[in-house]
Amino acid sequence: MNKRVILVTGTPCIGKTTVAQQLTAKLDAVYINLTEFAEKHSLTLGEDKERKTLIIDEEKMCTKIAETIDTAEKSTVIVDGHYAAAVVPKRYVTRIFVLRRNPIELRTLMQKSDFSDAKLWENLASEILDVCLVEALQEHEKEKVCELDITGKTVEAVVNEIRVVLNENKKCSVGHVDWLSMLEKEGLTGEYLKV
Repeated sequence: MNKRVILVTGTPCIGKTTVAQQLTAKLDAVYINLTEFAEKHSLTLGEDKERKTLIIDEEKMCTKIAETIDTAEKSTVIVDGHYAAAVVPKRYVTRIFVLRRNPIELRTLMQKSDFSDAKLWENLASEILDVCLVEALQEHEKEKVCELDITGKTVEAVVNEIRVVLNENKKCSVGHVDWLSMLEKEGLTGEYLKV
């Protein structure tokens, strides 16, 4: 069975999990949340105490994800995680959706989620500096990468936009989100880029 493997990636707190879960339901797919997957299958090397996050064993993760995709009983697999582009083997990936959110809106969401100052500023910098997008483009062919600005959109609207791309009614594109220029124009660079 040919598998369609869709990655949903982006900065922490951006909305990946909510979008990926709703997309999974709409497409009747297998869902893999990388954090839960790593814990369930003991794919960690320890904990980064400063960031309060797990350190993933990328080699073991790649192997276990490949096994899971190969044995999945459904034809579509959705992988959710900010490092999905780095750990899902290239040969499986159909599309990568990099979710982007205006840093002003993202900061509010992070504060509501009780991100600590260091974690908040580090993740805002990642969004402003296109870290997840750059990683996706370094790991995979540009044609597979879709950058979506989800600022102010409902989850349903984002899922519908993804489905339009998957149905080949809209092409993937990258390079249209530029938070750094936006912040510079508004005189907010120093307030938002503190790393």
